[in-house]
Amino acid sequence: MQIKNICCIGAGYVGGPTMAVIALKCPDIKVTVVDLNAARIAAWNGPLENLPIYEPGLAEVVEKARGRNLFFSTEVDKAIDEAEMIFMAVNTPTKTEGEGAGMAADLRYVEACAKNIASVSKTDKIVIEKSTLPVRTAEKIKEILDSEGSGVHFEILSNPEFLAEGTAIQDLFKSDRVLIGGDETKSGQKAVQALVDIYANWIPKEKILTTNVWSSELAKLASNAMLAQRISSINSLSALCEKTGADIEELSKAIGMDHRIGSKFLKASVGFGGSCFQKDVLNLVYLCRHYGLEEVADYWHQVIKINDYQKDRFAQKIIDHFGGDLTGKKIAILGWAFKANTNDSRESPAIYVAEKLFKAGAFLEIYDPMVSKESIFRDIDFYWEASGTEDLKSRISVLYPVNELDLSNDATAILTECEAFKSLDFSNTIVFDGRGILSSSIYSIGKG
Repeated sequence: MQIKNICCIGAGYVGGPTMAVIALKCPDIKVTVVDLNAARIAAWNGPLENLPIYEPGLAEVVEKARGRNLFFSTEVDKAIDEAEMIFMAVNTPTKTEGEGAGMAADLRYVEACAKNIASVSKTDKIVIEKSTLPVRTAEKIKEILDSEGSGVHFEILSNPEFLAEGTAIQDLFKSDRVLIGGDETKSGQKAVQALVDIYANWIPKEKILTTNVWSSELAKLASNAMLAQRISSINSLSALCEKTGADIEELSKAIGMDHRIGSKFLKASVGFGGSCFQKDVLNLVYLCRHYGLEEVADYWHQVIKINDYQKDRFAQKIIDHFGGDLTGKKIAILGWAFKANTNDSRESPAIYVAEKLFKAGAFLEIYDPMVSKESIFRDIDFYWEASGTEDLKSRISVLYPVNELDLSNDATAILTECEAFKSLDFSNTIVFDGRGILSSSIYSIGKG
C-alpha cells in the first residue's frame, strides 16, 4: 500500500514534532497537521523562533519541510478526506469526574476525533493511535468508526510515542524502537506494513517492532510506569540518605554501575513531572483495580505517593529552615518547566513547591528562561488549590530576562536543571538545590 497523504489530528507535543520528522524523512508524502486551535496553527506557520513547542532541533526540521510537504491547517475535514493514513494525536488527560476520576484516561477527545473521521471519510483509511491510551482503546475506536461511518473500511493501528521532552527530535531520528500494533488479519497486516515502510525510510528495520494492538497500547503505559518507578525509588532512598549520612549521589553511582540496573533515571531530584508519567502510572493503577488486581495497583500507586512525598518534603525543608513560617520571606524559584530544554510545565514539581511556600507566607520571584509569564500564571490558576489568596500577584513576581533576578533573597530554590543556572552568583543567598546543579547532595543547604 503506497501512502501519499498523511493527516495528523492534533498539533501538540506529539503531533507537531513527529509529523515534522516524518515529512523531512519522507519527502514524497504530503503531511498535514490539523488542529481546531487557530492560534496554535498560526504559531506553527509563523516565525521559527516562535513555534508553540520548544525542542532542540525542531525549528531546523520545520524550516526544511514546511511548505514543501509539511503543512499546518485548521481545515480538519479536508485533511481527513484527502489522507490514506490518519494519526490521532489528541490530548488524553486524566478524568476529573465520573468512573475512574483521578486515575483513568479521559477519552472524550479521542472519541470525538473518531466520530469526525467516520463522518468525513469517503474512502478506506488507516487510523493510528498516537496518543497515550489505555489498553483496548482501539476496540472502542473501531466500534465508533464502524457504527458511524458510511461503509468505509478502517484499519486501526497502535503506534505509541516514546519521546522525552528536550530530546524529542533526536529520539525521533534515532529511536530505540518503533512499536506498531495491528490486527492479525490480512488487511491488518497490510496496514502494519504500510506504516513500517514509512519508518523504514530512516529507522533500521530491526528496531521496528510489530505486535498485536493490545501489547502496543499497554507497552507505553508500562514503559512510563517503569521509568517513573525508578525516579521514585531513588528519591525514596534520598530520604534515607539524609537520616543515615549516606550521599545520594554516591549511592546512585554505585547502583547505576550494576549493568542489570544501569544509570539512567537514577538521579535524585524534587520529583518527576511532565504530561506522561503521573497520568500513565495512574491509568495503569486504574486498569489494575478494574481487573481486580489490588496488590498490583497498590504497588504502582506508591510510585505516585513517593513522588508527592518528595515534592512536599523539599518544600517543608525550606519552611523548617525558617522556623516554620515564611511570612515576609522572599524566595527565588529558579525553574518552572518540569525539566531542562523544554517550555512544558505540566505537572512540574515547581508548581507544587511554589504553592506550599506561598501558603506558608513567602514572596516568590520566579524565573525560567523558557516558560512565559502567562504560562506560569495559567499553571497557578489551574493547579493550585483554591485558598482565597487575593494577594496572589502582590506576592508573586515572574521575572524575565535573567538580569531582573535578585539573588540576594532570603533563599533560592533550584527546581529545573538548567545549565544557565550554574553560572549565577549565589554568594548572597541560601541555596536549596533541588536538582543537584551546584552541590553533590540535592538537599544540602548553604551559601553558594
